[in-house]
Amino acid sequence: MTATPPSRSTTLTGRHVRLEPLAHSHVPDLFQAVRGDEEVWRWVSALMPHTEEEMHAVIDARLDNPDRVPFAVIQLATGRCVGVTCYADISARDESLEIGGTFYGRAVWRTAVNTEAKLLLLTHAFEELGMGRVQWCADRRNERSRTAILRLGATYEGTFRRDRRRPDGTWRDTVQFAMLREEWPAAKERLTERLLRG
Repeated sequence: MTATPPSRSTTLTGRHVRLEPLAHSHVPDLFQAVRGDEEVWRWVSALMPHTEEEMHAVIDARLDNPDRVPFAVIQLATGRCVGVTCYADISARDESLEIGGTFYGRAVWRTAVNTEAKLLLLTHAFEELGMGRVQWCADRRNERSRTAILRLGATYEGTFRRDRRRPDGTWRDTVQFAMLREEWPAAKERLTERLLRG
């Protein structure tokens, strides 16, 4: 039995965030959330947008990629879009997908936003889509992202050297992590407890 690929019409709602299909209507909020913050864009596979038009181009790149299912991350307390995250590298046959293409405005860093967004994505992937494996990739130099992935309960699997060209033309080493279906119940329990603790 194979898994079901995720739909671009899916909406996932928690206590702190709602993940809804990414659209150009999210650009004003999103641009305001990340505007002029070089640290947000340091590890994103796109150049930092300086105008809303350039942000539209960033969104276009995600919407036009048939291998991605992009979500706008809406903070329920404000009703505003504070980030983007995606399913990618989807294979229903192999029961696997990647969570990536994620960035948030600095105001929601180290809050419940990312934890709950990942909890929603993982729950949907393992429990509704029937995936057996979820993976993440990060730039070897992006320590903040690597630490956050490990805190989700993922396992380090290896480093691909000179794997992808960064927007500035330099090459990155890509660090890969994954979580398997058998590992999900324990990870879900930890993530749920973390959210309850605030």
